[in-house]
Amino acid sequence: MDSAPGNIRISSATGRWVILTTVLGSSMALLDSTVVNVALPHIGEDLNTDLATLQWTVNAYMLTLAGLILLGGALGDRYGRRKIFILGVIWFALGSLLCGLAQDGLSLIIARALQGIGGALLTPGSLAIIQASFHPDDRARAVGLWSGLGGVGAAIGPFVGGWLVDGPGWRWVFLINVPLAALCVPVALRHVPESRNPAGRTGRFDILGAVLGASALTLVTYALIAAHWWAGIAGVLVGVAFVLLEHRRTDPMLPLSVFRSRLFTVVNVVTLCVYAAFGGFFFLVALQLQVVSGYSALEAGLALLPTTALMLLFSARSGELGQRIGPRIPLTVGPLLCAAGMMLMLRVGQHTSYLLDVLPALLVMGLGMVTLVAPLTATVLASVETARAGIASGINNAAARAAGLLAVAALPLLAGMGPEAYRSATEFGDTFRRAMPMCAGILVVGAIVAAVWVRRPAVDEEPAAQPECRINCGVGAPPLEPGRAGRHPEAPSKAPSAGPGVGPGADPGGGSSVRDE
Repeated sequence: MDSAPGNIRISSATGRWVILTTVLGSSMALLDSTVVNVALPHIGEDLNTDLATLQWTVNAYMLTLAGLILLGGALGDRYGRRKIFILGVIWFALGSLLCGLAQDGLSLIIARALQGIGGALLTPGSLAIIQASFHPDDRARAVGLWSGLGGVGAAIGPFVGGWLVDGPGWRWVFLINVPLAALCVPVALRHVPESRNPAGRTGRFDILGAVLGASALTLVTYALIAAHWWAGIAGVLVGVAFVLLEHRRTDPMLPLSVFRSRLFTVVNVVTLCVYAAFGGFFFLVALQLQVVSGYSALEAGLALLPTTALMLLFSARSGELGQRIGPRIPLTVGPLLCAAGMMLMLRVGQHTSYLLDVLPALLVMGLGMVTLVAPLTATVLASVETARAGIASGINNAAARAAGLLAVAALPLLAGMGPEAYRSATEFGDTFRRAMPMCAGILVVGAIVAAVWVRRPAVDEEPAAQPECRINCGVGAPPLEPGRAGRHPEAPSKAPSAGPGVGPGADPGGGSSVRDE
């Protein structure tokens, strides 16, 4: 039956509906991540809030998303990916509605946290539905379509956000999700087949681990935004309790044994550095262009398009290059290029030329992102055994989001940005010039870590590369990156082949041993 999970063809009507549904769902979360930064000055002005409230407007969403995304994937595996995906879409839409109706900063922050819970439910399910629904021969193309259309969504996100903010108002940045959800849910119910992972239907959920992990992030974030040292100490202690719990559990949310792979550990350190810098950069640059350079919200959104366009055009080729030459060079050169782009942004001020000042910086930044993002994703998957590729990707995704939210919390404090800085072009410009070298320095640290410790992953047999499309850090996220051909991770390998692999796909029960050279 061509509409049964695992047998759907792209050429069929059902296949096209599945693609549309998953793109709509994932685009809601992705658009929300890319457009909110552009709206921040208008939100602050309308609600009469300080900078800390704007930080929480970004970070409340990221906290619940990063803290619960692994749990969201596990819920889909057990109870049905379509069911949890639809629940996430509805939850996300209700959270968006509350954001659009918020009358003060506190209610907006609470609504953003609720939005993040919906995002944690729908985000893992989107790609999982694609992989579980399509025939093995069509999975690579289906994921390519999903990621390509999602990339288009990321590209138009800042433009749409700027147009909404300058037109009907910032509230429509959130309210637009409601009609998208109203279209997505009935299509999913009618056309998307249900699927589950039989191996995920036993054991207990690590609810306590999810609560401890999210609480640790919340306390540390609060400590950085509010400058309260006691919250930082409490966050560290809760974080230690989380690690001890995960070490003792037989079915942890975060299996610490995955970090026995030196390459996986190192690449996640690089991820933390890279996405901390990205998170801080995209949060601050959207404000800099509007507060200091005098751009409208639409102009600021359009100004940031070159980085996304470069990602759309060249990420696939970058992934292929990284596979040929290994990850060490891309993960070293890419962060250095991004650091150079951030330093060029120091030229952007009150009397700035887009062509001479803004565009060159963003082009260098985009080239760096193109160089490193696809190889980073592929290396994460290749650094662990095939059977653990799913959890490895989830951990890396959560690490990227956590890094971004901590950067948004920490950078204003480290740069000496006052609570009303975003209302003053002079004050904000001064602190922006202090923050950019910090972001660049974090990238240089990531480049050094990659140069010293990253090596090409070696395998005894090459798994067919699985298409990997990642939604990256939610603050100014680069678009989804289309992957290479492959099979569903639950499908057994038909025949081994020699050579290094870039992702899962080999027989989970036997075979691929991954090690560091």
